[in-house]
Amino acid sequence: MFLTFIGGAGTVTGSKTLVEFGEQRLLVDCGLFQGDSDDRARNWEPFPVDPASIDAVLLTHAHLDHCGYLPALVREGFRGPVYCTLATSQLVAIVLRDSAHLQEEDAQWARQKGFSRHADPRPLYDTADAQRAIELLRVKPFNQDFELFAGVFAEFEPSGHILGSSVLRLRETGVRARTVVFSGDLGRPAHPLLVAPHPPADADAVVIESTYGDRVHQDLSEGMELLASAITRTIRRGGTVVIPAFAVDRTEVLLKAIKDLEDQQRIPPARVCVDSPMALATLAVYRAAIDARAPEFRSEVLAQGSSIMDLAHLEQARTPQESMALDRGGPKIIISASGMAAGGRVVHHLKALLPDARNCVILVGFQAFGTHGRALQEGAAQLKIHGQYVKVRAEVVDVPVFSVHGDADELLAWLRSAGVVPANVFVVHGELGSSQVFAKRVAQELDTMAVVPKAGERIRI
Repeated sequence: MFLTFIGGAGTVTGSKTLVEFGEQRLLVDCGLFQGDSDDRARNWEPFPVDPASIDAVLLTHAHLDHCGYLPALVREGFRGPVYCTLATSQLVAIVLRDSAHLQEEDAQWARQKGFSRHADPRPLYDTADAQRAIELLRVKPFNQDFELFAGVFAEFEPSGHILGSSVLRLRETGVRARTVVFSGDLGRPAHPLLVAPHPPADADAVVIESTYGDRVHQDLSEGMELLASAITRTIRRGGTVVIPAFAVDRTEVLLKAIKDLEDQQRIPPARVCVDSPMALATLAVYRAAIDARAPEFRSEVLAQGSSIMDLAHLEQARTPQESMALDRGGPKIIISASGMAAGGRVVHHLKALLPDARNCVILVGFQAFGTHGRALQEGAAQLKIHGQYVKVRAEVVDVPVFSVHGDADELLAWLRSAGVVPANVFVVHGELGSSQVFAKRVAQELDTMAVVPKAGERIRI
């Protein structure tokens, strides 16, 4: 068994790991590179192996940095099955269609406005490519071993990150039996909607994410207080709160948090606008899963039902015209994708609202290097948006407690929960400094071998 780290190695994006068993090849996750221009340029590089030679893809979850390259892989010749859980299949279909549409839209916008460095900007893939990829999805239930090919088995177990997300176990039987566990993106034990991550199976190697490998999350009560105070003072001064939020899961978590604050009368009543067709489609998937009593949800969530996210003043912006109208009018809260303000409708809101000091931008998750969200987090005085510089006068508040990634302590506790400490730990999906800090901690505290693989590195298990 060989692992080759194509993406997510030394970076927090573009997760892809090639797994080889003799002549047979699997790809674990097929993510899009996001972030700065150098990272995004990697999406256009030739794939390191012939996509047609890959026998299957296994997806740990539906976030774009884990599934968003799939249409490009299909366009280049991949035709095998794509295995994932039921909810992941539902969410991947939403995510890929949205991604293709946004890429087509952004390319057209850049062509019309002339701010691209390319004479004729093109999308990485189009809607037809996305549809072909969606048709390859094959659903597998949680906690059930299935055979990929002779002597090679896989199993998905809940990871508590987003609906449908999974820890993946790959097992090779025979004379030289080997087991590798992939954490995917690992959720938090205290996710407000989902059950805690399943402990890792005993394995020869664990490939673990490290988004927050060098830090510990603040207490949830402190984060709720920060959110409440930022919303309250913005609404009272007549401003608009803009919350860049990932359409998948973060929007649901935020709606529940805002509803809790309203019920506790800790924020004034205000219009809450979800401005993302993808987020609204995702919300419908979550509601249906709660009503179907999916076992991934916490018992208290199932007891309350999907009304747990119902707000009295919730508005839904589906069309571009409805989205643009949100930047006018009285005080309100706008929740819009993407979560790192790397693209999508939220970028247009930032362009319109950042110059007004009455407004507020609340960052509620990890902000990758090279994104607008990271620039705001670091105190940027201006942002370059659509080829123009925009003055930042709005208040910026960072509330990372709403991240659904485990922090350093939680990641280490998950590794400890295995019956046997793995002999090899490969630390991926984190900025290089974060991954290195976490690898050093794993090696010291678990007395095992932990390394940060390099992009393109091939390792024998």
